[in-house]
Amino acid sequence: MIIRQYQLECLSLFSYLVADPSTGRAVVIDPQRDISIYLAEAAAEGLTIEAVIETHFHADFVSGHLELASATGARILYGPSAIADYAIETMANRERLSLGDVQLEFRHTPGHTPESMCIVAYERADAEVPTAIFSGDTLFIGDVGRPDLLTSLGVTADDLARRLYHSLQTEILTLPDETVVYPAHGAGSACGKSLSDATSSTIGAERRSNYALAPMTEDEFVAAVTEGQSVAPLYFVFAATTNRRERELLDDAEPPRRFALDQVLAAQADGTVVVDCRAPEVFASGHLRGAINVGLDGRFAEYAGDIVRPGQSVIVVTDAGRETEAKVRLARIGFDGVIGALDDVEAVLIARPDLAKPLRRLNATEVAAWIATDDVQVVDVRNPGEVEAGALPGAVNIPLPVLMGRLDELDSSRPTVVYCAGGYRSAAASSALSANGFDTVADLIGGYDAWVALAAPHAVAAG
Repeated sequence: MIIRQYQLECLSLFSYLVADPSTGRAVVIDPQRDISIYLAEAAAEGLTIEAVIETHFHADFVSGHLELASATGARILYGPSAIADYAIETMANRERLSLGDVQLEFRHTPGHTPESMCIVAYERADAEVPTAIFSGDTLFIGDVGRPDLLTSLGVTADDLARRLYHSLQTEILTLPDETVVYPAHGAGSACGKSLSDATSSTIGAERRSNYALAPMTEDEFVAAVTEGQSVAPLYFVFAATTNRRERELLDDAEPPRRFALDQVLAAQADGTVVVDCRAPEVFASGHLRGAINVGLDGRFAEYAGDIVRPGQSVIVVTDAGRETEAKVRLARIGFDGVIGALDDVEAVLIARPDLAKPLRRLNATEVAAWIATDDVQVVDVRNPGEVEAGALPGAVNIPLPVLMGRLDELDSSRPTVVYCAGGYRSAAASSALSANGFDTVADLIGGYDAWVALAAPHAVAAG
């Protein structure tokens, strides 16, 4: 059996190609939207991709099922109860797909979503012990899929958590300990709360170490998996809905159009947002008025999706040669509105200094002095679970995914300092506040970690 794992770190995503070497028949499981890596692998190995298997309708990214089906003619397979606007096949519980000797068994595991399923792989049809389970968002390394992402669609976290409990007991924990676990996500994903940075595990190892698999009652399980979940990124409902719909296919090689300054200004006036993808310190030294900053070297799409509205047109500003990368990474969460790129922003701002705007960045010592001498509004954009470890004095906690919807809770005329854990989210948040009329905004360099290290006497416990 051929198993290839692909890790997309910026979205904490694992996808897989599984094939039978004797027949050359292959499937791809939970593909990212830009599919060239799977096509290249299949061509190099002489494989034919016959099916795309989706473990569920993903909320954290837009999958590449339509792109792969178009490129290869592959079928698109989902679990029972899945309904989509495009042609799919639903697989019954314990139904098998043969690739030759290799057998794939589908197990319906509702809980993270109603249609969730896992795929158990056997080397041969007569094998009694499976080789691996591709567990989607049902079982992670160190965690299980959160059950609360569909509350806005009328599905309660309590109901899904109870269904997840039974799925784990009947379909997962009944597998042999030596079965290798290949999850859909790793550390950093907002689809769970304590995912490991390991890329695989075994059923036995998870049985021993995963808090959610410890012996407990159903009610205890519900309490354990629903407690302490982070605020879900703003775009999650949009992405989950998009994955159910027919949509335009991604051309991951086509760069955005080059826009001249007058075109950018006209687009801004018409509601287009300028997303400056340069490093925060570069952005802070001077950027186009009204632009927001989400650095490309990080969890770019996830945090851009907390600030940019789905369907909003976007013009990107990047370091030279990274315009297509920015477009593709936004497309991975379904944000297909990149209409262009501003070329050579430094030269533009030199020629038009009236359009240039800086953004203050302060270290922990400077922030402590500012707070002590001025009426500073302190905004903490971390998740509530992070705040439990401590916070800056007088800070108001508004997690980044809900910041844009709660601007009216803040005073745009007051001096404002924004912070997160390490500085990446706060750079995005402070730029968004500046773009929305906040007069004096500063970003805490290094975030709360720097505050604790450099100004520990000023830190206070939350509560």
